[in-house]
This record gives sequence, C-alpha cells and structure tokens, in this order.
Amino acid sequence: MLRGDRGRWRRLSAVPLVAAIVAVLVVPDPHEVAASPPAGLECLSSGDNAFDLTATGGYAAMPDGNTIYMWSYAARGGAFQLPGPTLCVDSGVKVTVVLHNTLPEPTSITFPGQAQVLAGGQPAQPEADDAGNLTSLTTTAAAGTGSVTYTFTAGPPGTYLYQSGTDVQKQVQMGLYGALVVRPAGHPDRENDRADSAFDPDHEYLYLLGEIDPDLHLAVERKRAYDFTKYRARYFTINGRSMPDTIAPNHADWLPAQPYGALIHIRPYDPVGNAKPALIRYLNAGSVAYPFHPHGSDEQLIARDGRPAQGPGGQDLSFSNFLIDVAPGQTVDTLMIWKDAEHWDADANPIPVPLPSLQDQIVGPGPETWFAENPYLGGAPGELPPGVVQNNECGEYYHVAHSHALEQATNYGASFGGMMTLIRIDPPAGCPA
Repeated sequence: MLRGDRGRWRRLSAVPLVAAIVAVLVVPDPHEVAASPPAGLECLSSGDNAFDLTATGGYAAMPDGNTIYMWSYAARGGAFQLPGPTLCVDSGVKVTVVLHNTLPEPTSITFPGQAQVLAGGQPAQPEADDAGNLTSLTTTAAAGTGSVTYTFTAGPPGTYLYQSGTDVQKQVQMGLYGALVVRPAGHPDRENDRADSAFDPDHEYLYLLGEIDPDLHLAVERKRAYDFTKYRARYFTINGRSMPDTIAPNHADWLPAQPYGALIHIRPYDPVGNAKPALIRYLNAGSVAYPFHPHGSDEQLIARDGRPAQGPGGQDLSFSNFLIDVAPGQTVDTLMIWKDAEHWDADANPIPVPLPSLQDQIVGPGPETWFAENPYLGGAPGELPPGVVQNNECGEYYHVAHSHALEQATNYGASFGGMMTLIRIDPPAGCPA
C-alpha cells in the first residue's frame, strides 16, 4: 500500500504530533459563514439560510498519485471542492439554494427528505426529452450558464444528502453530491428533538461515503461514451478522500480540492469531565451498501434518513452495534463514547496486558508505528524494535474504522486504503498543545 509515496506518509505522520492540527482560516462570504475546525464537521451556514452553489469540474487526488476528473458543487466564490459544502440550517426555516451551472450539460439538485421543493417559485418538476424519456427528477439549470433557484422549508432535524437529480447514474458518480445538516431549532447540541440525542458540539463528524470508477471519469473528461455495464468502482472515499488522506486535517494544503478530513479525535468517557458522546453522521452517495466498522467501540444508532429511532409513542429504539450498514442514498447517525472499561490505574489497578506483536499494530508503510508500545492511555512508551519510529505524541490510542467489505478498503485494489480512517483517543488529561 502506497509504498512509493513516502513523502505523503511523512506529512501524514506529523498529524498526530501536532496537538490541534493547524486550522485554515476561510474568509467568510458576506452572507455565508464557514467555520473551519482542524478536524470534524465544517458547516457552511448563512444568516438568511440562502446559499449559492456552482456545478463545476475539477480534479481530485488519489493516494496512489492518480488524479481523477470530477464534477461537484462549489460554494459561491469558491473553487471546485469534493464533496460539495456541508449546508447547515435549523429545522423549520426557509432555505434558498441557487444553482449555477458551468457544466456542458443540464444539471440540478434534489433534496431527499425535504418536502414541497420549489424551483423558480413553482413546484419542482421532473423533465423528459422529446421522446418522453425521463431526463431529470427535478427542474434543471441549462448547460453552460444556466441557473435555477430552489426553495423549501427545512424538514425534521437530521442528516440528508443533496445531489444531482439529472442523469443520476452518471452525475452523482461524477461527484455532484453534498450533505445537508438540519439542526433542532434552539438545540444545536442535539441530533434531533430528543434530549437523549445530545452530543458534544466540539466532536461532531461527517462521513460522506462514495466511490469512483476512473474509466467513467476519463470518458466524461474526453467527451467519450461510456458503457455502464462495465462499471467498476476502483476508489472508495470518505468525504472525497481515500486512506491515508482521510486522516489528514481539514484543508490539508496538499489536498486543495478535498477540504474535509475524517479523523475522529476524542477522549475517554468521564461522567464529570467528558460525559457527552461524539456524533457521527454517515451518508452514502454511492451505488452499493457500505458496511462501516469502527474498531474499539460500538456505536449507538439513533437515527436513519432524518428520522429518530423511536416508536410511535416516542419510546427509545436506538441500539448499539459494531457495524454501521449504510445503504445507497441512506443516512445514519450514531453516538459514540469510548470507555476505559477496565479502570486502569498505574498504582491501584495495574492490569498486566501483553503487547500485541508488531504485525498486529498499525505500522508503516515506512518505519512508523501508530501504537505507543504501551497498553494504556498516557503510559510511558514501551520499547520499539530498532529503526521503528513512534508517532504517538502522548500515549494516545488509534483504532481503525473502515468498510467491512474489504475490497472497499483499497486504492485501486491495493490494500489497505480506500474507505478507511482512524479514531484517535487521547489520554483523559488530553495531550500537550
């Protein structure tokens, strides 16, 4: 895996060594404000809930050195980015999205889960060609310079996709998708209207899952026909990136068109000092199910498709699982905490634990290891084999999180990569700044 790209790995290995990965300041638009945390969800919000998006083309970098021609939505005044900006609004507000099209064919945006969407002030309508064949699920912006204005009232709080409704098989695969986060009015620290969906706002994460068949993208770039019976995804992405780029910070300078990282960065549960869980929002913009598996801790599934897991009487139907299976077009929201289940204490409870063998740790592809050689958070580093470099800055843990369909955890078939990232758990007292 990626053995030839040592420079990229050297850059990535610096990620955990910098306590709070350097944030990149984003100059806010007069009507839109973008927060830019070093890790976690980055919202694009607007005081009047109005957004301008431009459908445009650009290039995404893959970890094996390949670059892929993509289509996506850029924010007003912004450059091409994959995926489109994450739009954040409150439930019940009127939302306006103006789509500008610079692509060589008509395109559009659908908002699954949102009711009574208008286009140009009229109900958005499917479109067909002269022969009566359906060409778009909703009103389009014409090729080249067209535009269309969509309006709707934000529905129930939750996580939703927005994506092209035109020639869906092709345009969504090309990258025309993004996330819409609808928050409960007055409760930005809850996933939905239920009090038990509360989470730590400093630990909110987005996993927008996708896939790429490079042959399709090359055909579109060269304006050639493509036979969809030969479709085969070769790259699998989280937020438009593949492992190891998934663990790089938001706005990593070597990924200018892929601004969103996927590293989860938390501390152990503490009933006093760290009681609230992290929130992870999963979205599937691909063509197959992605069975996502976080190691080291199960997650509590609390919502699907913008609907809380509850019974007709409001009873809690959330459940804990080791695998988060996300179907095409579906969204799933989970809460996650990480507990020191054995209550280790260096003096009072010194539990002996054998260190795993080197091949069972996350090592390389260079002489790096992501394990402190100490079985407990914050403990003194152990003894590493000669020539192996330790990346842990303060005895933190790293757990792998990846698609359990292992062909999706590859980069063009090379293991491991693709739809994979890390969960970083710092010691209870945190790490040095």
